[in-house]
Amino acid sequence: MTRYRETSMIDEIQVSDLALIRSASLAPADGLTVLTGETGAGKSALLSAFKLLMGGRSDKAMVREGASSLQVEGRFFGISLAAGALGCDEGSSDGAELSDEAVVVRRVGADGRSRVFVNGSMASARQLADTVAAGIDLCGQFEHQQLMKPANHAGILDSWAGDEARERLEAYRVRLSAARGARLELDRVREAQKSSSERLDEARFVLKRIGEIDPQPGEYEQLVRDLSVAENAEALAISTATAHEALSADGGALDALNTAASALESCAKCDSNLGELAQQLRETGYVLEDIAAQARDYREGIDFDAQTLAFQQERIASLQGLMREFGPRMDDVLARRDRAADEVSLVDDAEMRESAAVREVERAEAALLEAADALDAARCAAAPEFEAEVNRVLGRLEMGSAALVCSIGRLDRAAWSSQGPSSVEFMYRPAAGMQVRPLARIASGGEVSRVMLATKVALGKRDTVDTLVFDEVDAGVGGSVANALAEVIADLAHTHQVIVVTHLAQVAVRAQRHYVVSKTEDRSGASTMIGEVSGEDRVAEIARMLSGGSTEASVAHAREMLRSALA
Repeated sequence: MTRYRETSMIDEIQVSDLALIRSASLAPADGLTVLTGETGAGKSALLSAFKLLMGGRSDKAMVREGASSLQVEGRFFGISLAAGALGCDEGSSDGAELSDEAVVVRRVGADGRSRVFVNGSMASARQLADTVAAGIDLCGQFEHQQLMKPANHAGILDSWAGDEARERLEAYRVRLSAARGARLELDRVREAQKSSSERLDEARFVLKRIGEIDPQPGEYEQLVRDLSVAENAEALAISTATAHEALSADGGALDALNTAASALESCAKCDSNLGELAQQLRETGYVLEDIAAQARDYREGIDFDAQTLAFQQERIASLQGLMREFGPRMDDVLARRDRAADEVSLVDDAEMRESAAVREVERAEAALLEAADALDAARCAAAPEFEAEVNRVLGRLEMGSAALVCSIGRLDRAAWSSQGPSSVEFMYRPAAGMQVRPLARIASGGEVSRVMLATKVALGKRDTVDTLVFDEVDAGVGGSVANALAEVIADLAHTHQVIVVTHLAQVAVRAQRHYVVSKTEDRSGASTMIGEVSGEDRVAEIARMLSGGSTEASVAHAREMLRSALA
């Protein structure tokens, strides 16, 4: 199956010495991948590997008995980290950059020490949680489900609502930032009015001291240049006069150059190359004439004035005094003057400054309220449609009258955040007439997985998460519901990379890749093996899932199911 859109997905995972797994690898398809096997074969160990790559908590008990450490390695596409986003092994690092392809390695020692590497650079488990985990939903394990975290619900609804909601959210955030800035400025103005008399006196002294000299931007640098010229006027006059004389006096450089040019020109008829050389000399002569004229003008412009020199020396000494007192640079002096002027103004013009700050807060809050109302309007318009689409899929899953309900409630102004002015939370009603409650408080693991499944199908390509790993999604499912569940999962695999741990043959036959998890025992103990099956091996596994063994009837049924799924 080919996915014609930009996605972040798992390319391959390799596991060694994790629980009962000695060594195993998994290369999920772009669409649907299933993991099947007998109960107790060790599928949970593979789910632990996903958790570790997503930044989950490590435990030395995960390390296979007798091994010094476990290692989980994953290659991902479409996951990017900004430069500097990587730190060290839960400690320190110089940082690195991830491109579209990332190789993540998580090692856990028998002593419990965890190490993380991303593209060869050390990183932290927290950074995996912020990056890798952002592109994967591990459904059925409550600690990783985005659906179980109300803080994520507004983002899910905005993904459904599309560009309009995202644009309104961005406008709201800009205005929220402006309102916070206006409020901080008002607080600063009011706080400054309480400044101690000692601090105010110091500010007034700074203003008076710097104001007496009144330095101007760029003045000091210009004075340094002018003073250098004034103090060296005689030497500069002699040098420029000498240069002018050497170039333009009788027998000087210009005369010699012209003589050489004429000599070459006299033979140009014999060899045109000499004419070209003569022309180059003439052009050089024009340059020398210009330099001679500039040297003459510079000399004539030197006007040594002892009074001006004395003023410049006195002025630069005054500026240097300010730099010693408030510097070390003139920019520091000017900045100190500005701060002092602001401090004095905050007191002397207190009423005017406070009134202006209050007006700015009122203006910013009014603009924020307008943006907040627009954002809520977009979300409230999208919520019923989103509910209806999710509940339509729940109906396909034959969950009776169970329903997702999107609750939106305006918060107190003090509680407004970058996520919006209202709380957005997905609630769950198990059946008609029952009380609506938060999803996490009422739904079983299987129910939550199916609600997550319905939500993801509803979102489709608008979902910000591309890879879904389902466990327990088929808990307690059988009969016609199993067929419906398989159809919904197959639909989801058109827009997501889906990995499902399943006991249902109806789901397994629809997969692009099928892995079997099994347990073996030898002299060294029990081991969990993971291998891809195809052809007759896959038929045998589907038959086992149907009847617990490979009877003639179950094998025939398995073949028919696989043919129908691939049709």
